[in-house]
This record gives sequence, C-alpha cells and structure tokens, in this order.
Amino acid sequence: MRRIIVTGGGGFIGYHLADHLSRQVDTHVTIIDNHTRGAADDMFAELTARENVIALNEDLTQKNFYEKLHGRYDEIYHLAAINGTKNFYERPYEVLRVNLLSLINILEWCTAENCGAFLFSSSSEAYAGTINCGGEFIPSAEDIPLTVDDVMNPRWSYGGSKLAGELLTINYCRTRGVPFRIVRYHNVYGVRMGFDHVLPEFFRRVHDKVNPFPIFGGQETRAFCAVEDAVCATEAVMLSDKCNGEIIHIGNSSQEIKILDLLALVFDVANFHPAVEVHPAPRGCVARRCPDTSKLFKLTGFRATITLEDALPKMYSWYEKKYRDIRFRNTL
Repeated sequence: MRRIIVTGGGGFIGYHLADHLSRQVDTHVTIIDNHTRGAADDMFAELTARENVIALNEDLTQKNFYEKLHGRYDEIYHLAAINGTKNFYERPYEVLRVNLLSLINILEWCTAENCGAFLFSSSSEAYAGTINCGGEFIPSAEDIPLTVDDVMNPRWSYGGSKLAGELLTINYCRTRGVPFRIVRYHNVYGVRMGFDHVLPEFFRRVHDKVNPFPIFGGQETRAFCAVEDAVCATEAVMLSDKCNGEIIHIGNSSQEIKILDLLALVFDVANFHPAVEVHPAPRGCVARRCPDTSKLFKLTGFRATITLEDALPKMYSWYEKKYRDIRFRNTL
C-alpha cells in the first residue's frame, strides 16, 4: 500500500493529482487543505468519499498540526500555496507568509523515517526575472540562472516564494537524508482551475458577451500544459529513482502560443468573435515562456500529448456551465 500525502489537494493541480493517485492500485491518499483557495465542491466531495481517500481540513502554517500525522508516508507531494496573479498584487505579504511558512513547517516535520520521498511544486515564475533580463534562455532548461529582476514588484511575492522554496527543499532534504524532487509547472490549465487565470478570465468575458473584448498584452507567449498531462508527469517524476535530487520542468513545449492567438482559439470554441481592445501588459509580465522538457522525457519517458485544440472545448463547457449558474455567479 502506497501511503501518500497531497497538500493543497483541494486546489487545482492538487485536486487532479489526488484524483489521479487515488485511482492507482493499492494507494491511500491523505489530502491536507484548509480551502482558503481550493473549493470544497461536488467534485472534491466525490473524491474524498472514496474509501482510500481522507481529507484533513488543516492549516499547514500551524506547527501543532503535524502532531496529527502518524506513521511513514511513502510519498509527500507539497502543492499547497497561494497562487493567482490577482493575489500576487493585492496580497503579496500573505502569499509569502503562507507559501514559505507551510513549506518550512512540513520540512521541519519530514525525516527519513516518516517520509519516503518529498516533492515540492515550484513554478516557471521562479526564473521569470531571468527571462525579463534577456538572453538565449528559451526553451528554458532546469539549470537556467534564477534572478529577481525587481524586488519592489509585488508580483515577485509568488515567484520569490517558489525560488526560496527550492532552496529550502534542497537543503532540508539533503541534510536529513530525505529523497526529494522539485517540479516546475508551466502554465497548467484545465477544469476547476479557479477564476484568476487567463483562460477562466477569457471564458467569463465571453459568457458576458463583452464587446469590445479587452486584453492586457497579447504578444506574450506561453506554453500551455493540460492538467491531465501535468499530473501524470508529476507521478512519473515521483516514482523514478533517476529523479531523486533533481529539478524537472513539467509542461508542454510543443504548445507555445501567443496570448492573442490563444484568445482566437477561445473565440472559435465559443463561436463568439467580438472586436479586441488591446491594453498594455501588467508590469513585470514575461514576454516569452516555454520550457525545455527534454529532461522530463529522458528521466521518466513521459511526454505531454494533449493539445489546446483537444482540451479547450471541455474546459469551456465546464466554465460556461458555472457562469450560467446564477447562484454560483453571485458568489464570485
């Protein structure tokens, strides 16, 4: 029996990862989440009703919580964090406090006796400053220099927490003899990803029939990775001994696209084609981002295969249903 912890299992990637892991043979999944970000919705209720899943509604920033964990866990996936661009700018202090304190606390608890392997979920935001400073860094490999290009920019509350999180994970786990992996997610998308990201925002404006349709930036490129691919890659990294002590990019390097072209795909899926009103991109927004995922393939044999054209219709239908629900709409 694989005993597994997924922190942040009520959030976007965390939920899909816990769902995926719970469907494997001989697994028992413990989800830890206080739902300050993730939703305790019908999908989460169905997941936690499974016999091999339990959910703990706990705050990982509180040190006394860890006394409730007993025995040895074969795999710990630490995904709990405050994400969302809106939060970076409006609550940077809370992003830093929660992301760093929850990680420090769980690393303080982890030992070689109670943790078989630890995985920290980092982000491409950890090296966003390097891309902003220029240079031939795209597609971006895992050994790209890490640079904070503007410490005064509150956007760095998230990227800075992930950069520091990598240092904390490496040095705690090395010192304590705990096997570890670090994954950097690159623009993962899918159903249930919340409402503060680019695709849900596009879907909301489409639902509202906004015309002209505002977009902030548009020439920037991102490489989008379907969440179903991301969670399969995450498990593959955890299960491969070759990945011990490594930083590995998770994304879909074949899906780099300009945001304006992504918007055109959304318009086609929704059969809605308004005029587009382009505004300046937010301060600190990276002009181009695309991961080099060759290391992921070399160490695990995994390669993302789901395309935007395949995944967007399902995602749009899910969000359109949510936006049509007046009761739900009034809670946004």
